[in-house]
Amino acid sequence: MPDGPRYEDDFCAWTQYQAEVLHSMPAPDNRFDREHVAEEIEDLGKSERDPVRSRIRRIIEHFLKLSYSRAEQPRFGSMETIDETRKTLSDKLTATLRRDAEASLDSLYEVGRRRAVRALARYDEPAKTEGLPAACPWSLDEICREDWYPARANTASPGGSIPPR
Repeated sequence: MPDGPRYEDDFCAWTQYQAEVLHSMPAPDNRFDREHVAEEIEDLGKSERDPVRSRIRRIIEHFLKLSYSRAEQPRFGSMETIDETRKTLSDKLTATLRRDAEASLDSLYEVGRRRAVRALARYDEPAKTEGLPAACPWSLDEICREDWYPARANTASPGGSIPPR
């Protein structure tokens, strides 16, 4: 059995480990394009990482819209988007990708915040964007937690809430 992460347990970690092994192997036979194969394997792992990051940014965007928009109509649409995105995220999130997301949360929040600013402006609520937090107010656990939504900003309770349906 090979050393390192198992393919079946954490594909992203496996790809990074396999690429590292390939990079470190001596290559006496020049018929094998070791460097390019290693790069392709690394890219496979990144192709798992990027959709996870995208889904987290999307959830953050909709969290901000739920918290700061006064419009009632798009509220349930945002909740549905969050639910669908969380489901897909939970299918993809491995321990390695979770660590990556936690380390990247600040930059993921920045992009989600920019998207929320544009969306609020589109719905004639640009004044609401001034109150958006500069740093992410939610943990990755809250972002991933099923059936949890942030409370509205003017009535925010510390732990968030599920709005009435």
